Amino acid sequence: MLGLVAMLLAGSTLPRPAQARGDAVELVSLQTMRSDGALTLEFVTQVILPRAVEDALQRGVPVYFMAQATLWRNRWYWRDERIARVSRTWRLAYQPLTSTWRVGLGGLNQNYPTLAEAMATVTRLSQWRLVDLSQIDPDSSYSIDFSWRLDTSQLPSPMLIGLIGGSEFSIGVERSLRLE
Repeated sequence: MLGLVAMLLAGSTLPRPAQARGDAVELVSLQTMRSDGALTLEFVTQVILPRAVEDALQRGVPVYFMAQATLWRNRWYWRDERIARVSRTWRLAYQPLTSTWRVGLGGLNQNYPTLAEAMATVTRLSQWRLVDLSQIDPDSSYSIDFSWRLDTSQLPSPMLIGLIGGSEFSIGVERSLRLE
């Protein structure tokens, strides 16, 4: 019995595999700017796709990535007021006949020769318009909630069954930013 307890204790000190959500995505930069009468957002993320996501992409399964930003007016007397919410969704798919990677944003599609080049498009965005400056009161304080993630809700249904309890497809990053 004592040997079993010793084995369990020794086994608990073994290194555990990294969680995909924490290690797969790093938010390199997130900043706001005022330009052309609007508040804009720029972000750059670094992503290491888990092996399961790469395998799905190689088999022709499209994967969707989503960036979302919400602008809040901070209020001490009530819940914060939501001023604006914007989101962007990219569709990434491998085209086996042409051996290219296709990134779709809205109705626009672009082909790339490598996965790294396609991911470079998906993981950064500049001049993303959040709200007109006329909607921002200079005397109030504001904050922005930002998230970038792989959207598992748009995966094919058979894949969703296999994802129950798994974290291979659960990659993303969230950050809050005070507006100066």
